[in-house]
Formats: sequence, structure tokens, C-alpha cells
Amino acid sequence: MKSREISKVWTVMPQQESAIHKVGMVLEPGNFQEYDPFLFMAEDWFQRGVFDFHPHRGMETVTYIIEGILEHTDNKGGAGKLNAGDTQWMTAGRGIIHKEDPAEGVTVHSLQLWVNLPASHKMTDTRYQDLQSEKMPLRQEEGAQIRVFSGSSGGVTAPTRNHVPVTMVEITLEPGATVTQDLPGSYNGFIYVLEGSGTFGAKQVEGKKTQVLWMSPTGEGEESEISITAREKLKLVLFAGQPIKENVVAYGPFVMNTEQEIREAYADFRSGKFN
Repeated sequence: MKSREISKVWTVMPQQESAIHKVGMVLEPGNFQEYDPFLFMAEDWFQRGVFDFHPHRGMETVTYIIEGILEHTDNKGGAGKLNAGDTQWMTAGRGIIHKEDPAEGVTVHSLQLWVNLPASHKMTDTRYQDLQSEKMPLRQEEGAQIRVFSGSSGGVTAPTRNHVPVTMVEITLEPGATVTQDLPGSYNGFIYVLEGSGTFGAKQVEGKKTQVLWMSPTGEGEESEISITAREKLKLVLFAGQPIKENVVAYGPFVMNTEQEIREAYADFRSGKFN
């Protein structure tokens, strides 16, 4: 099994967007080929009213709650509540109009990742998967807990359904502990450090809270692993997925393959076809 290396490290720098919203870009939008199948990822601190009703088509949102309580509703009768540690996997598919609101008086701290959908699934049915932390499979080793939200880790597999193969794990390590995460060699992926510091990959690159570590793929048809060692208590999320290798045209909340499909998405939204 090939050991992965860290090819890039960068620090997330949050900006105050308004009195009730601060955001840091974990993955900057526009790097679609490099980040494939991921489109972008934002770290948000926000209060009620920031993400009122808005549409999506052609992609999935993966929302991980770091702190707070997030309530969501949509135009098709869907509703739910996410607590700290929970994740929601929403497939927008052919079209959804939804809002994401913190509970009254609460500031939510979250990560939201946009995952592309292949052309064959752009217009699939909408789907929610509310992945409650305490119900997700847990891999435990000495000084390590790996909660599996999607894909697998060391033989522990999540029941999450994916249109695009994606591994998502939350890893907590005690100081001095080491763990390896196995991944198909073709996957693109990254680590975002939520707490603490450690060393990552074959060359033991250092990383700490608020830093992103991009993992180099090793190649099609082979297995790989990334090694992680905690210097101090370490908490992180790791995302990795199979590249789609298709053209991406993104505009606002819609992600399609051509400009014509974007025009059609806006026309469908305005004419009420998302309802």
C-alpha cells in the first residue's frame, strides 16, 4: 500500500461578511479540475436569516456542524435538525429550494462542502441523509477514534449512499497517537484541522488548527494510505473522492456541464419547476 504525501498546506483566513456571518474558504471555488469531485468548501459562523430559502441543482452539499444547532426546511415538506458533530448529506439533483437556519439565538459554526454530480446524475431525485454522529460507525484504536460518515476506514464502513464515491471521516487523536486512513489511490482528498496539531503523510508535514492539507493521489487501481500523528490532542475531518473528470460550469447555486444547462436551470427555477 502506497503512503500518501501532503502536496500543499494553506491556512483558512475567515472574513466578516456581515454582523451575523463570518466565512473562511477552506477550498476556494473555481479550482474544479484540481479539486475534482469537490467544488468548494466554506467554514461559516452564522445566525438566523443568513441562509434563507435558496435553490440548488446539479450537486450535493455536505454540512458538518462544529458548534450549535441547525434547522433545515425545504419547499417539498422536508425538515430536520442537526446538532454539533452531525452531518447532512443533501443531494440537490434536479432541484430543491431550502433554507438552513440556526436555532433561535444560536450561532452555528459549520463546514459546508459542495460535491459535484456526474452528468448522468445531475437531474436525479432530491435526497437528504441526516447523519447523526452517535449513529455513525466508529473505528477505535489506541488513542484514536475515527467516526465514519461516508466510505470506510480500516474495514469500518458507513451506510451512507453516494452518487460519487466519497470518504468522509472525523478523526480524534490523543497526543502521540498515530493512525492511518486507507484510500483508493485515485481519490483526490484533503484534511482540515479543527483542533490541535500533528504531522501528516509520508514526509511528516506539520499541520495545525485552521490549516488545510492537500493529499497527493498515488494512481488509479492501487490502494493508498495517509499516516497521521498527533503532537497535541488533534481533531480533524478528512474528505477524499473519486474524480469525475467532466466539464464544470457553475453559476450561483447551480452546477452543470454546459452554459445552456445553467440557463435552463434558471428558467426552470423562475417558472416554478423546482416546486
